[in-house]
Amino acid sequence: MFYKIPNVVLAILSGLLFSAGWFSPFTILLFIAWIPLFIIEDRISGNIDLNRKKTKIIWLSYLAFFVWNVCVTWWIYYASLEGAILAIVCNPVFMCMAFMIWHNLKRRINKPWALWLFIPIWLGYEYGHTLWDLTWSWLILGNAFAFSHNWIQWYELTGTSGGSLWVLVVNILFYSALKQNRYSLLGIAKPLLALVIPIIFSYSILNFSDRNSSDTPSYKTLVVQPNVDPYNDKFYFEPAVQLHNLLIQLKGKLDSSVHFLVLPETYLTEEIIEGQENKSYSLLFLRDSILSQFPKLTIITGATTFYVYPSHEKPSSTARQDHASANYYDIFNSGIQLNSSGISYYHKSKLVPGVERMPFPALFKPLESYAINLGGTMGSLGTQEERSVFWSHANKVGIAPVICYESAYSDYSGDYIRNGANLIFIITNDGWWSNSPGHKQHLAYARLRAIETRREITRCANTGISCFVTPFGEIEQATRYWEEAVIQKNITPNNEKTFFVKTGDIISYSSSLLAILLFIWSQILRFRKS
Repeated sequence: MFYKIPNVVLAILSGLLFSAGWFSPFTILLFIAWIPLFIIEDRISGNIDLNRKKTKIIWLSYLAFFVWNVCVTWWIYYASLEGAILAIVCNPVFMCMAFMIWHNLKRRINKPWALWLFIPIWLGYEYGHTLWDLTWSWLILGNAFAFSHNWIQWYELTGTSGGSLWVLVVNILFYSALKQNRYSLLGIAKPLLALVIPIIFSYSILNFSDRNSSDTPSYKTLVVQPNVDPYNDKFYFEPAVQLHNLLIQLKGKLDSSVHFLVLPETYLTEEIIEGQENKSYSLLFLRDSILSQFPKLTIITGATTFYVYPSHEKPSSTARQDHASANYYDIFNSGIQLNSSGISYYHKSKLVPGVERMPFPALFKPLESYAINLGGTMGSLGTQEERSVFWSHANKVGIAPVICYESAYSDYSGDYIRNGANLIFIITNDGWWSNSPGHKQHLAYARLRAIETRREITRCANTGISCFVTPFGEIEQATRYWEEAVIQKNITPNNEKTFFVKTGDIISYSSSLLAILLFIWSQILRFRKS
């Protein structure tokens, strides 16, 4: 049936099937999304009369990946038309490169089992794409199951890469059955079992898990969604106006029983110099107006902070020079913990390419002025090496201060837990994308982080959606988009580490290593034939 369809139609069909994975209830179509591309590759490779085979496979696979990127991430244009074009045009190039590496290897080996080598190459691509300065993790295959979270409770063992592996295995099994004309129920038994067994296993985890067995004390947490327009208001408010509005929202809701008050990403609009907190109006206001009344309270908030390098300290590659004083300084998108014990900082380190960070800043620093303006500070922001944990309440509570884009990264988020965090707080500002699928996809990815780590998540967004996420990925008390809101819940820390947290993303690690070895092998075969 598929073999009678023109190649262009197959490529578009493949892109649409990939896209369907991000739109529940069509996620199941992801399990056949690779089949049209496999047919195209096999058809062109096996046609001895067709010239320029490689070029045809490149542009057809690019077309499929382009359709996928457009359908799932078109909403980026709300933030920046240039950023949307860059992401939607360039990301399929990287996908196409991975596909062509496999195609070349398969052609040189010329064995049926070479089809299976696509798995480590694609998984290696997905992981590698999370590590460099042009990182974009949004379309990792395993992310699609954020919209069908009851299917993937076993992410606590594998992480999101396990979902990508699942998709690839089922696609290859279905394609093999199709190629061998096995259309009977018995003929497609293998792919059906590969599809169904992980789902059954997931529901078994849900049914047999004791969700109320913890004796750990809970902590009352208050989440504030201020709903400030990030384009027209947020970065133009006087700090006093912003904080006065906070007191109005908290009236009648904040009392001595509250342990945590959570505010969103870059909530404090004042530029705060680290080490000079006593000169900050915003921090002094929070201390004198709120913490003085509730000394057991801990405030978690976002802010833009500055670090001025002493003369004896070497500046980072993202540091800028103050021409008036000749001092170097870094700017950070920071998470701040403030309580009676003092202040702690975490600097966001997974930065949005082209918005918060000029790729490869040591090389392209002169181009910083062309960074996309999303309000606030432009150019390359600073980062930090380690995933810091905010400790409070006699060191019994360790909070992972995950900032916005960082929540889309599986193994990266696991580092917080490996460093001792027993709760996850996501602070974000999703108002850049208007009321589009963008902020809904971002919210759904929090489910994956909860399942992988079995940690409760408190999510605080500037313009929505704020909510609480259970360790099993269930969303509770979700606020509406573009509305002021205050929600509260007693949240319980979990000190146990899942297999995924203990071992790290071993599927991605091993696949990346194998992908590198396969690429080297492919080059050896190339030169041997030459």
